[in-house]
Amino acid sequence: MSRQEKLTEITNDTRIIRHKTPARLSHWLLVICFFTTALSGVAFFFPDFAWLATILGTPAIARAVHPFTGLVMFVSFLILVFTYWRHNIPEKNDLRWLKNVGEVLKGNEHEVAYNGKYNLGQKLLFWTLILAMFTLLFTGLIMWRQYFSHHFSIPVLRIAILLHSASAFALFTGIMVHMYMAFWVKGSIRGMIEGWVSVRWAKKHHPKWYRDEVLPKLEKEVEANRNAK
Repeated sequence: MSRQEKLTEITNDTRIIRHKTPARLSHWLLVICFFTTALSGVAFFFPDFAWLATILGTPAIARAVHPFTGLVMFVSFLILVFTYWRHNIPEKNDLRWLKNVGEVLKGNEHEVAYNGKYNLGQKLLFWTLILAMFTLLFTGLIMWRQYFSHHFSIPVLRIAILLHSASAFALFTGIMVHMYMAFWVKGSIRGMIEGWVSVRWAKKHHPKWYRDEVLPKLEKEVEANRNAK
């Protein structure tokens, strides 16, 4: 079977897997824990928003739950890190995206960039979130009054609180950007809910990923299906 014959069976509406089930489950667990942890954290940090703690029942319950949801959030995020880190290593090709970031912001990314599975903006966000999450973990453990804080001096606790707050702000900002981009790029949310995107979507937003990784797999599947008939 020639390559051209294989390509004729791969249409723009052909579905391809972008996110496998374990990654999707980890992602949505992360989402739940993020909002639970973030809302309780905001309630602790800003007195005007103390009422947010009542979402979890009482301020005492929120304070007890906050570190545990934070730990679950970190573990679920770590699963995503191990799943996607290889696709988030910056490449020379990403300079095309950076040089034409103005056009990217106008919605013309497909005309000026040749993205792999993730573009440079997504990669920078990925590594920023890693830094923020690890900082939140270590400083949170230091601040955890019930178990660890009594082992540290007051100056260390003050530094931990400062770094924890700054990292929380970075994480919150990064997640908001991520959410905006997910809604902006039509089809992205479906990819994380149902796991698949269309060939058309992949060609437009991540052509390098499609041609280097997806297309060879599709051709093998077409050939295997033909041989099975």
